[in-house]
Amino acid sequence: QVQLVESGGGLVQPGGSLRLSCAASGSIFSINTMGWYRQDPGKERELVATITSIGSTNYADSVKGRFTISRDNAKNTVYLQMSSLKPEDTAVYYCNVRWRRGVWARESEYWGQGTQVTVSS
Repeated sequence: QVQLVESGGGLVQPGGSLRLSCAASGSIFSINTMGWYRQDPGKERELVATITSIGSTNYADSVKGRFTISRDNAKNTVYLQMSSLKPEDTAVYYCNVRWRRGVWARESEYWGQGTQVTVSS
């Protein structure tokens, strides 16, 4: 029903920058939240950043001031601009979209396949 296609991952040196993209398609409710999460092997998946349909954002403390999340509602695409990258940013990054059609409705949630980001010298 819903597909999320991620791109932009790769290898980058510490202090470098990288931009991730995730294009969503399918039956997506217009009022939704899109976000980025990351997971390193053996660690719990963690929130990186989220953005609502009207542009309200939330960031993990570890990425504040370095990462910027944005979206293009017309294209159903969410971006993550990553700057001043650190080795600890190394992880598989997953994009996500979720919504709920009212408080009584079940939440719909979909995930992308993930893209590897490696920060290393």
